[in-house]
Amino acid sequence: MNLVEIPAGSFLMGAVPHDKFGNATEMPRRQIVIAEPFLLSRDLVTVGEWRAYEPQHDPWDKGELPVVNVSYLDVLGYLEWLGDSWRLPREEEWEYACRAGSGGIFTNGDELEPKEANFLFTESIERVGPGHRTPVGAYSPNRWGINDLHGNVCEWTSSVWKTNLETETPEVPGRRTIRGGAWDYLPRLLRCSWRDGIDETARRDNLGFRVARDG
Repeated sequence: MNLVEIPAGSFLMGAVPHDKFGNATEMPRRQIVIAEPFLLSRDLVTVGEWRAYEPQHDPWDKGELPVVNVSYLDVLGYLEWLGDSWRLPREEEWEYACRAGSGGIFTNGDELEPKEANFLFTESIERVGPGHRTPVGAYSPNRWGINDLHGNVCEWTSSVWKTNLETETPEVPGRRTIRGGAWDYLPRLLRCSWRDGIDETARRDNLGFRVARDG
């Protein structure tokens, strides 16, 4: 598994002021400090990698595609099997890695082109995507060398869902935060700050994950 070291630093988490699709779940915007470097997998975990853990997983699925239809609880089993301090990224770590020092709506600025990520429709509902998952790394990485942070599949994080970014907002037990957007989404759902919360037991055909470790 290829890992990229994400440097320590700080950033403003949440929707940027000029983002017309920013919403209450992505606010209030606040300063986050990543005190220590950490390691993040360059790619989403693939079907092939998952099959090493669960050989019977969807025999018709291609090995180079990101694994999907795995719940948060399924992922915990995989991480335990990997051992040696593997974990999911926290949502603030995910957004920090996605932004990679950028202050824009997306990792490379305020627009997202079809050549940059796997998504299905433009905001004017013009179909531009393939309509299915693509092999990991099929699109160019961001400036920190991480692939598929926008689109392809949504990603589990370890963070319990909170309905906004206010520090004192209570967590919602049994729900986890997902990030990144997917192959069947519009760009507004692929933004760096986009977030949603779903049940830990949910399995979806557009939801996978990548792994992290402390540096």
